[in-house]
Amino acid sequence: MAAKAKTVDKFEQYHAKFTSGPSPLKLDDASYERLTAAPRDYSVAVLLTALEARFGCKLCRDFQPEWDVVGRSWIRGDKRGDTRLLLGTLDFADGKGTFQKLMLQTAPILMLFPPTVGLEAKSDAQPIRYDFTMGPQSAEQVHDWIIRHLPPGPKPPIYRPVNYIRLITITTAILGIVSFVSVASPYIIPIIQNRNLWAAISLITILLFTSGHMFNHIRKVPYVSGNGKGGISYFAGGFSNQFGLETQIVAAIYGTLSFATIALALKVPRMIDPKKQQIAVFVWGAVVFGMYSFLLSVFRVKNGGYPFHLPPF
Repeated sequence: MAAKAKTVDKFEQYHAKFTSGPSPLKLDDASYERLTAAPRDYSVAVLLTALEARFGCKLCRDFQPEWDVVGRSWIRGDKRGDTRLLLGTLDFADGKGTFQKLMLQTAPILMLFPPTVGLEAKSDAQPIRYDFTMGPQSAEQVHDWIIRHLPPGPKPPIYRPVNYIRLITITTAILGIVSFVSVASPYIIPIIQNRNLWAAISLITILLFTSGHMFNHIRKVPYVSGNGKGGISYFAGGFSNQFGLETQIVAAIYGTLSFATIALALKVPRMIDPKKQQIAVFVWGAVVFGMYSFLLSVFRVKNGGYPFHLPPF
């Protein structure tokens, strides 16, 4: 009975500090030893960290605000101490003896000490460690981890303070964008509604993807390769292989064919001079013929068994 009363008094003492002082509790070697000493009819979560810049622990400094959120949220939702949980922080500057005793070489270390006496006592009183191998953790992740190791029952949720600076920044940015759009809309809308602009964007996008651009990014293909005779191969044989320069050449062929077709269909019929119109037909027709001939020759490189070709290539 005396031991039980002692543990109750110890919890009440530290819980009073937990609710009235900084949350989580700021510990030193002596308070850490007393708080985690058996017997305990309560749980303790202690973060062992090294916040001073001379220790170079970036993860410690990144995680500390999240740990503070957990502590303040727990106090806000459990002022009476119904969950029988205390949270504390032991900095290396205040707890060198504890770090040496535990032979800790890294930080941060988060340990949860389960109760050793009472209905919720654990058979194994060793502290449970939180895994920081995945990098900085959020308050929600640590909160969920703590809850999983506590007895069933209501637990306080995470309360994040309102970030007024972020709220003001977002509001200012939205107002700035709205103001810019309202002022610049007479100049921007005609550009957005320009059919030629969207036709050019659509054509470039189609040429880019039909030439094998995504294949290059997925397969990480080389730009060119040697042909085994001291020269350079611009085209890879077979349909499952491709070079970076090959994609650019094929895109240029498709682009030239597209431009020549558009010129023959739209520009040439509008020409007033019959002689110039006739010359343009022959020139653009020759361009289509030559580029298509070159395209067939490239196809024969990719498929060696293809029997057809078109002069001059």
